[in-house]
Amino acid sequence: MDIDVQSFTVAHLRRRPAATEVAGFIAGFDPATTSPYVNYATPVSGFHPSDQDVRDLITAFRERGLRPRLEFAPGAAPAVEAALRRTGFTVQAAHEYLVCTPTTLTVPSTEGAVVETPRTDEDFAALDTALSEAFAGAFTPSAEGAARLRRTQELGGAVGFVRAPDGGCTGGGACSAPAVGTAELTSVGTRPAFRGRGLAALVTAALTGAVLARGARSVWLECSGEGSRRVYERVGYRAGGTRLYMALDV
Repeated sequence: MDIDVQSFTVAHLRRRPAATEVAGFIAGFDPATTSPYVNYATPVSGFHPSDQDVRDLITAFRERGLRPRLEFAPGAAPAVEAALRRTGFTVQAAHEYLVCTPTTLTVPSTEGAVVETPRTDEDFAALDTALSEAFAGAFTPSAEGAARLRRTQELGGAVGFVRAPDGGCTGGGACSAPAVGTAELTSVGTRPAFRGRGLAALVTAALTGAVLARGARSVWLECSGEGSRRVYERVGYRAGGTRLYMALDV
C-alpha cells in the first residue's frame, strides 16, 4: 500500500496551482497561502536523490519564502530520508495511515443526522469556519480555505457537512479526488458543542463511500490519536503503514 499512497501523493501535489518538479521531487505550491500543510513536497516512488537534488529542492522553497517540508511514505522511497538528513532535515512527525476498502466499509446509523453536499458559497464558508473551530484554530477561516474546499469538490473529490439546528454547520470533512486507484480523506472534524453524537463517523463513512462509488479501490487517511482512530476503525479503516513529515530546521 505504501507505493499506492506515495503515487497518490505525487498525483495530488501535481494538481496544485503552481506545482513544480525538482529532479524526482514534486513540490505542490499554492500561491494563495503560505500554509506548510498545503505547500510541501514528496518524492516519486523509488527515487534516490543526490545531495544536489535536495539542495535544488530547498532553493525552490526558499525562492517562495517557504520552509522546505516533505511528506512521504518511506517504504516507497527508502533512500529519501537519509538524503534529507544529510542536508539538515529532521523528522517532525511519523503518522500511521489507515486504509478502507469496499469490503471493509461500514456505514454507522446516526438517527436524524444527514451528510449534505455544500452547494453555495455560504455552505463552503460555514464548513471552513466549522473545521477551524474543530481543529482548535490550527488555521484561520478564509475565503481561500473555502475556495480550496470547493476546488476539491470540483476536481472530483467529495466534500460534506452536517447542518446545525440553527442552519449553520456542526462539522464535516473532505476527500480528495481519486488518483492511481486511491484517495485521501482529510480534515474530518466536529465543533466541540456537537461532539459525542457520532457525526465524525457518519461524515467519514459518507465521504469514503462516495469516493469508492466513483471507482477508487481504497481510501486512506492519517491517524494521530486513539480517539480518532476508534472513529475510523468503526467505519472500516484498518492499519496500512507510516508516513514521515520532514522539514529543514534552519
